Amino acid sequence: MAKYRKKPVVIEAIQFNGENQSDVAEFMGEMIRTNFFPDILIETLEGTMKANIGDYIIKGVKGEFYPCKPDIFEATYEKVNDENKSRIKRRKYND
Repeated sequence: MAKYRKKPVVIEAIQFNGENQSDVAEFMGEMIRTNFFPDILIETLEGTMKANIGDYIIKGVKGEFYPCKPDIFEATYEKVNDENKSRIKRRKYND
């Protein structure tokens, strides 16, 4: 058995608050299905998934979108500021 570490990847995400459907649609660059108000439906690579209020909508490394529960999001990701982005880019290019 071997152990693996998740590669550091910077993602883009927006938190759905129940009132920012237009911001989510703009972030995704497409119309979102809101016929399950206040939740929204997102077409993912695995099929249609529902995003509840409080969920994050993540843009994946291949441009795909999917919802993520807040507790999982906060355990997996940390906010990147401009200083961290520069450090990540330097490390990536210096490796």
